[in-house]
Amino acid sequence: QVQLVESGGGLVQAGASLRLSCAVSGRTFSSYNMGWFRQAPGKEREFVSAISRRGINTAYADSVKGRFTISRDNAKNTVYLQMNSLKPEDTAIYYCAADPRLVWSTNYASQGKYDYWGQGTQVTVSS
Repeated sequence: QVQLVESGGGLVQAGASLRLSCAVSGRTFSSYNMGWFRQAPGKEREFVSAISRRGINTAYADSVKGRFTISRDNAKNTVYLQMNSLKPEDTAIYYCAADPRLVWSTNYASQGKYDYWGQGTQVTVSS
């Protein structure tokens, strides 16, 4: 069974940085495309970022471009989301997701693409 566990969330002031981690079980992590999504109170879950299995291809929502960076360490079965210059509007529960397909595709922002999801980690940014 594939399991995803997020960590690294917390309460910070605007302008601060956080790095989220998502540890994935199993030996097939290197074959998974990975994504980050977030959901704020009263709002729908939205796409944040995605990365291909080798880390060559990456994608970002317009709201986080230039501030967030997605990366992965396949030796550690872990994907990261480095969040800089945090804003109050970044406040949300952040979820990690895994897609076991073998190829990168253009539907990386679709929740339906991902078969496995973590429990989420809370990020709160105060002004």
